[in-house]
Amino acid sequence: MVLLRTSIFAGLLLLPHLAVAQPDPFPQVATAYLVRVDDKLIWERQVNKKLAPASLTKLAMALLLLEDYQPKQVVEISRAAAAETGMRLGVKPGQRFYQEDLLAAALISSDNDACHALAEMKAGTQARFVDAMNRRVRQMGMLDTHFSNACGHDAADHYSTVHDLALLAEEVLKHPELTRVVSRTDARISTVDGNNSYQLHTRNALLGRYRGALGLKTGYTPKAGKCLIAYAERDGTRVLLVMLHGNDRWWDAADILDIAFAQAPQGN
Repeated sequence: MVLLRTSIFAGLLLLPHLAVAQPDPFPQVATAYLVRVDDKLIWERQVNKKLAPASLTKLAMALLLLEDYQPKQVVEISRAAAAETGMRLGVKPGQRFYQEDLLAAALISSDNDACHALAEMKAGTQARFVDAMNRRVRQMGMLDTHFSNACGHDAADHYSTVHDLALLAEEVLKHPELTRVVSRTDARISTVDGNNSYQLHTRNALLGRYRGALGLKTGYTPKAGKCLIAYAERDGTRVLLVMLHGNDRWWDAADILDIAFAQAPQGN
C-alpha cells in the first residue's frame, strides 16, 4: 500500500518540507483528521469537532486496565459480556481466560465481548469502569471526550475529538505492553483449561502491508463511520494519523502516511 493516487494527492509532494502546518490539505478523506510528524502537528481538519469514536475507545479501556495489570489474572466471562453485540470473539458465560488474552482480543480483533469482560473484571460492572475511564481521560487533558461504554458502541453521550484521540495515542505509545499488542497481525488465545481456542486477526489493513506500520487501532459503527489511529515509523521518523468518519480509509491513510514521510526532513 505505497501507491499514490496521483489525481488527488500527488501535488502535495511538492510542498516544502513541513515548514508550515497546512490546515486542511485533504478535505475529502474524513470529517476530521490530524497528522503529526515527530510530535509536530502538520495537517489538520476539524480537530475539535465532537464525533463518535467507535472502537478507538478501546485504547482508553486498555490504558485504564494497565493501572493494575496482571497478565495472568483469570477473568470469568459473565452473561452480559457474552451477550455483547458487534465484533465478538464468541465466548460463552462461565469460560475463563487470562487477562492478557482478552486484552489481545479487544485490541487485535476488536472483540466487544472480550472488552466488556475486562471492564467487569477491573471495576465489577461496566458502568463503574466507564466512570473511571472518564476520570482518566480528563486527567490526560481529553476535555472534549465522554464515554458511555467501554467498547465504542454508538450513543448520544459517547464522543471524542481528533485532538483528544491524539493525546490518547501518545499515552498508549508510552506503554510497551500495549504497543506490542496493537502491532500484531494475528494471535491465538485459549481458555484457561485449554478446551477452547480462538484465532485473532487484526482489523488494521495497514499492518503487514504498509512499511513501518505499528498500529494503533481501527473502528467502525454506523454513526462513527470508518475511524483510524495509524502510527508508523521509518528511518527514525514517526508519523501519527488520527481519522474520524473517514471515506476510503485504507488507501487514504496509506497516501497520507507516504506524503508525510516524503515531506519529513531527511536524515532524522
